Amino acid sequence: MKTYSAKPLEVERKWYLIDAEGQTLGRLAVTAANLLRGKHKPQFTPNVDTGDFVIIINSAKICVSGKKETDKMYYHHTGYPGGLKSASFKELMQKDATMALEKAIKGMLPHNTLGQEQFNKLKIYAGAEHPHAAQKPVVYTEVEAK
Repeated sequence: MKTYSAKPLEVERKWYLIDAEGQTLGRLAVTAANLLRGKHKPQFTPNVDTGDFVIIINSAKICVSGKKETDKMYYHHTGYPGGLKSASFKELMQKDATMALEKAIKGMLPHNTLGQEQFNKLKIYAGAEHPHAAQKPVVYTEVEAK
């Protein structure tokens, strides 16, 4: 029996809609990353982009457990000497409500050009509105709310 390997032109892509209201950050990020990679499909191939498009709405209403809201820190460097910047989860959510979720999902994807292609299929919105109604996204409900 031969091993099946998916071809890029044979992949059928769906659009999934995930509501992030009341969801935990890490658990939602794992679900979104698996959908973007295509790990939920039987024809998953690690070196081919077999994933689907993911739309996440209400990212401003995502939650974290414990004291992570004040203790979890996000860092970035400006590129200049002494340019290390930091912000807590709460500060980051006030500045840009989609950034924490983007960083969590991006860290779960491969760090190469394949991962960049998969990350480009992710659409995150802070509110309940999104401009992708024409794609007829299917509501994904496997994420359990706390």
